[in-house]
Order: sequence, then C-alpha cells, then structure tokens
Amino acid sequence: MGYEIRFQKLIIATGARERFLPFPGWTLPGVVGAGGLQALVKSGAPIRGARVVLAGSGPLLLAVGAYLRGRGAQVRVIAEQVPSKRLFSFWVWLALHYPWKAARGVMLRPQAGWRYLTGCWVVRAIGDEKLFGVTLKRGDTVWEETCDYLACGFNLVPNIELASLLGCEMRGGFVAVNEFQETSVPGIYCAGEPTGIGGLDLSLVEGQIAGLAAAGALGVARNLFRARSKHNSFQAALDRTFALRSELKALADQDTFVCRCEDVTLGELQEHDSWRSAKLQTRCGMGSCQGRICGPATEFLLGWKVESVRPPIMPAKIGTLAQNSDDRI
Repeated sequence: MGYEIRFQKLIIATGARERFLPFPGWTLPGVVGAGGLQALVKSGAPIRGARVVLAGSGPLLLAVGAYLRGRGAQVRVIAEQVPSKRLFSFWVWLALHYPWKAARGVMLRPQAGWRYLTGCWVVRAIGDEKLFGVTLKRGDTVWEETCDYLACGFNLVPNIELASLLGCEMRGGFVAVNEFQETSVPGIYCAGEPTGIGGLDLSLVEGQIAGLAAAGALGVARNLFRARSKHNSFQAALDRTFALRSELKALADQDTFVCRCEDVTLGELQEHDSWRSAKLQTRCGMGSCQGRICGPATEFLLGWKVESVRPPIMPAKIGTLAQNSDDRI
C-alpha cells in the first residue's frame, strides 16, 4: 500500500546505520553487522552456545557483546581497533564529565570468559560455504579464532539520504542545522544522528528542540540549548576516540568485493577516480542496497563521495511506486 504524505513542517530523525569495511571473506554466511546480529537475536534467531567474535570500533561492540552473552552466546573476543592509550584517556575524560556514562560502560566491560582487546582488528574471515573462524591482528601478533559468527561494525554512518533528496545543506557528511535544528530548507528540521553521531542523550535533546521550534515555542526550545551543548562535547570526544586507523584501509585486497550487490572488487574500483565513474562503468552502488554499504566503504578506502541520491530512499516494490493512491495521511 502506498501513501502520499503532506506536511507544513517536517522533522527528519532517520538515525544511522553501521559502517562495514570490506576484508577477505566478509561476504561469507555468518559474517554480519554487530547491531544486525543483535536484531536477529531479538527477533528469535538462536544464539545460545554459539561462538561469537565482535570486531570493529565504538561503544556498540560492548553493548552488543553484553546482550549476546546474556542470551547464552559464547563471546570469544571483542576486537576494538582503538589503541589502549587513547581509549584509557577517553574513559578518564568520561569519568570526569559524564560519570553516569562511565559507570554504564564499566558495567558492560568484559567479565570472565571473554576478552576485550584494544588495538586489535579483523584481517580475514575463514571459511568455504560458511564462516568457521577469523584471523585477528594485534601489534605484531596474528592468530585465528574459531567462531560461528563474526559481528562487525566500524562506527556509524548517518542516514542523510532523505535530507539530501529534499535539498538540505550538508556539512562534513552530516545535515547542517541552525540553533533550532532547522536545516537550510525552511520548515524542515533534523535531529539525532543525521546531524552528528552523538548517542541517545544528544538525540533526545535535539528532538525536543526541533519539536518545540517546529511548534513555534522558540523560547522553551532555548532552555534546552545548554543541555545540548554539554552533550555535544560527548559527541566530539566520541569522534576523536573512535576515529578509524589508517591500517584498516589495507584490509581489502585486489580481489575483495567492495560492492557485494554487484560483485565489484577493489581492483576494479581502483581503475576509476570517482564514485560516478565507478558507478557508470562497474555498477557499483546500483544493487539492492543502493550504495548504503559500498558508499561509506569507498569513502573511507578511496576518499570518494556519493554525488547524488535518487528515489526511492529505501527499496520499494515497483507496484507500490507505480500505483496512484487516493489515500492520504
């Protein structure tokens, strides 16, 4: 069923998705996103007794690890690419400025039976028809871990496609907003991860400001500016701490698929100098995900920017797009 939605004011709060980086074997069954595996388990997928390795970067790895372990999974390793010194500095800063967040993090820290390794990252997923292990690297040490699932997530990518399609200005890969969360297009506001990856608390405050401003209650919205400013400092600390290390750019080899929808390898992409050229010649980004996976990957690996967004924002049936519905919301 298709609907046409009309509005006078619009608040965009489309959140974010996981960033995936390609490496040999990342297309094997059993290699999934960290948040994706959590969602599968929440929807009923069996996990009890399964051996899990989590790899990538960011606080999400700890949260997912704790969740999976609570459901009976054997969490073998959490491989965090951030160096230990940088991560320790972040926890000290967090304890001084956000003690409740630090306490929450301590509660999620590893317990007996799993290892949380900093400065560690995945090199290769091992398997034929499905995953049966993963190669990890930490410093000069390289070893293999047996596992049933490899759950990866290299930070988050903002879902800015809708805002971009509506003509909103972007700044640094995020939607640009003013003090009232209004975008460059009058009447369109944006809150949460599309304006910057800052966590739940910042997103909630931004949503309140956007809602109040859209309703014309600017004075009440101003009362929340101080709280937003404080949460913005947490956002900046996250960006500094969990910045991806340059070594991750060398994970994919020439034969590694970067666009898994259209089976386009890194070697094929390196023959081009832009996203547009690669898309026209290799069909990279033209599969079912419409560049949501390979787009951020090529941005990190090759420095490319996705130059345009085409509707539909999310995959939809041709019949739904073609129908002329009289229904209104």
